[in-house]
Amino acid sequence: MPGTQSEKAAKIDAMMEQASAALVKREYFEAERLASSALRRAYAAGDFERMARIIMPLQEARRQKRDLACDSGRLVVIDAELPQGKAIKTGCYLIAPPRVGVDGRLLRELADERHVPTVVLVREPTSREGLWPIVAVGPVTIRTKVMPPPPAPPAPPPSSVRPSTGKAGAEKKKTSRKTSPKAEAEAPPSSPGLPVLTREWFLAANEALGDAAIAQVPATLPAASRVDAFMDRLEAHPDHEKLHQRLAEACREALLEPARKRRAIDPAFFEEDDDLSDGDGE
Repeated sequence: MPGTQSEKAAKIDAMMEQASAALVKREYFEAERLASSALRRAYAAGDFERMARIIMPLQEARRQKRDLACDSGRLVVIDAELPQGKAIKTGCYLIAPPRVGVDGRLLRELADERHVPTVVLVREPTSREGLWPIVAVGPVTIRTKVMPPPPAPPAPPPSSVRPSTGKAGAEKKKTSRKTSPKAEAEAPPSSPGLPVLTREWFLAANEALGDAAIAQVPATLPAASRVDAFMDRLEAHPDHEKLHQRLAEACREALLEPARKRRAIDPAFFEEDDDLSDGDGE
């Protein structure tokens, strides 16, 4: 391996040592940043073997971020201005019309800059079939259609039972007033018929979008071409585990193929920035 290639490989390895250390310390944003940059460098060098090894810790860092966002229980719909600064909080965000796909990407980048775990989906206007188109944008556009969340249940009819009297009734009345602020904040909206976001719907829509990305890549393509395609789609939709796994599989298969002419790589995709801490691996 030429000297310059050796130096590039050594730098990638040093970055991954730092990424692994960050994972152990639960510094998931730093682990993702280092692993993502290392993946881009290995991809630019055509180093499929290193790419396959990098993907697993990258997937783990992103899984931890996603779990933190979903476990927060915070589900937010944004159809006006995007939140900024401290207004960006841990949780799941659905960007709705008139906002568009690039707004979802921007919000995810803003959250990452502040180290705030989020999962961001973007929906387009309801289709004629009554479905919600979900979209992700990046080097390519990914789109699929999903059923909207279930509507809020109708409000219960007024009770015809007369209020209880005596000690038992007083105890019941006293107990009914003890509603915690947290319970009130997490209760579904009381607008019957309107869709109500749930954690389960959000995760299912996120999964469907990633599955659509995988379906865009024909299995008959040469492995190296599938690496190109999966890299583009992972940039657009980084919160899907199977996308990471398909990319790793394509990398391992590409190692067995004859070398081919590489496609041109956009300089904006591979930035020659210094991702190593001072004194590490240099």
